[in-house]
Amino acid sequence: MSWANRYFTAQRPRFWVAFTPLLILAAIIFVRSPLSNYIFDEQEALLANPYVNGNGMAYLDAFKRDFWGLPHTRSIGSYRPIPNLLWRALWKLSTRPWLHHWANVVLHAVNGALIVQLVYCVTRRKRTAWLAGLAFVCCGVLTEAVTGVVGIADVLGGMGVILAVLALRLPIYVMPLGVFAATTFGLFSKESALVTLPLVLWASLTLSSSLHPRRPLRISRAVLSTAAAVGALVLYTTLRKRWFPVTLPASVTTPLPETEPLLRRAMHAFMAWFAQPKLPQDPVNNPLINAEFPQRVAGALDIYARGFGQAIFPWSLSGDYSMSQEPAPDKVVFVGSVVGAILLFIVPVVGVLLWAHNWVKERRERKAAGVADDPSSPVWSQTLRRRALLATAFVWVPVAYFPHSNIPVLLPTVRAERFWYVPVIGLSLAVAVAANWLLERQWSRQAAARLATGTVVAFFAFHSARVRMHAIDYTDDLFFWRATARSSPNSAKAHLNYSVMLGARGHLEERLEENLVAVKLAPKWPMGHVYVGDTLCRLKRAPEAWKHYKRGFVLAKNDSNLLALGLQCLWDEGYIPKVETELLNMSAEHPGTWLAYLARDIVYNGEKHGGVEKKYRPRGYDEGPKKD
Repeated sequence: MSWANRYFTAQRPRFWVAFTPLLILAAIIFVRSPLSNYIFDEQEALLANPYVNGNGMAYLDAFKRDFWGLPHTRSIGSYRPIPNLLWRALWKLSTRPWLHHWANVVLHAVNGALIVQLVYCVTRRKRTAWLAGLAFVCCGVLTEAVTGVVGIADVLGGMGVILAVLALRLPIYVMPLGVFAATTFGLFSKESALVTLPLVLWASLTLSSSLHPRRPLRISRAVLSTAAAVGALVLYTTLRKRWFPVTLPASVTTPLPETEPLLRRAMHAFMAWFAQPKLPQDPVNNPLINAEFPQRVAGALDIYARGFGQAIFPWSLSGDYSMSQEPAPDKVVFVGSVVGAILLFIVPVVGVLLWAHNWVKERRERKAAGVADDPSSPVWSQTLRRRALLATAFVWVPVAYFPHSNIPVLLPTVRAERFWYVPVIGLSLAVAVAANWLLERQWSRQAAARLATGTVVAFFAFHSARVRMHAIDYTDDLFFWRATARSSPNSAKAHLNYSVMLGARGHLEERLEENLVAVKLAPKWPMGHVYVGDTLCRLKRAPEAWKHYKRGFVLAKNDSNLLALGLQCLWDEGYIPKVETELLNMSAEHPGTWLAYLARDIVYNGEKHGGVEKKYRPRGYDEGPKKD
């Protein structure tokens, strides 16, 4: 205890001093089983990623491929070269997902150490700095980003944001270069790092007096840092368009009429220039896609409110929140939407007012002290430094989350805990201030002081325990989806994926049971119907399977993978001749579709190909990438 006390209180919390204990903590609470297999998106991101596997591609081809290793002609919207570069390097060491997951743990500890440095530079208080790093590293809602391999994009993007803000402590003639480099790094890690622009601007205004007490030059630093971040965004967008060209729909490239509000026209023009590759839109993954705009905003605000609650008290954590776990609301005004609106739109106003109050008080204290450049004057009191952190946090959290809110742009996913990675950076500042206030306040009674200390300890212990419990869910794919189906019982996707894991282990009756739950939750989901049919087909109940296949085939008439999956099983069971008339009728009813082509092909050429032509069959579970 004496050694620990000296370690945390006697020495300045420099990067390496902070990194070591935070890495130990991160390893204890986040690390998953070394025997873990590929879970959820890790199948596509690692195992089926032709770039990561080094399938005849040059190392720098990462800049010509999307996050999943696909070319721009087949992309599903995510352009993140730096994670792919890191995965490619690690793949040469091991093909097990555990090593790639360990990279997330180490980088998460790096980010925690950077936050410790930042808070110490602002407050000059070791305990506040350590509390901020602790609040960030053990935050329960970040488990998905750190324990799931695919979360590395969020971890690296967050690193870019932190480094950009840390660059503000550099001399003003060097600072723009640091902001430019950090922002560029963040953007090439994940496109949502564009929030660096408003965040670095705001941090320049709120933190310059603490970082540079003799010459804050907050306006000059704000202008220069923002210009550097904008330059990084322009460079990133220009290079991405050159290396990864995409064709945008007319709805994006056509300017809005002058009758539309100016803000909406400006946002539309920015999206046309930014040329974000088209994101997939599936109402099963994001039920807000089919909602009217008012209901969409209300649903997004409700999700934000509950996500914020999870970030503070992670009572429940889940790997999926898709249909119908997060349905689009029927009404616009309800408790969740009101609380979300307050947190997303009112709290930032409070942050701006707090900063303005701090600025006025600082100027008054400067004038009263009569020594403008003396950092030991009352101007640099801990009260002002704490307020600077709170003002930063109150604006940081909603601004950092807003691109993921489904309000400005509809995302492929309605809700994901990894979206909170960058917002939690700001939240950790507020938590550190609150925790330090409880610990250092002069309580009138000893019992109150003990209660305050116990509250802080219990808070961090609870988060750490929730992280460890959720990290256990990543033991393997079966364990993960079973836990997800229990934590999100209304998610059709969770039940369907759990059924697939059961089927991969030969538990077909249990698979059928979970399939039927998924279909009940999402009756218009083609995958649900096809998978029910596939389970029945594997159970040698082809006549029952055909009833579900028919429904699924019509709903998935342009999904070649689903169609091929069902048709191949029917062929293997010798049932195609019994339904060939119906298949040909379906083909005639849906001309020009994959259903029309594959149905006719298996009827007329099934003997030749042994069922569905091999190149159209879906990639099997736990297999490597298909050829382009």
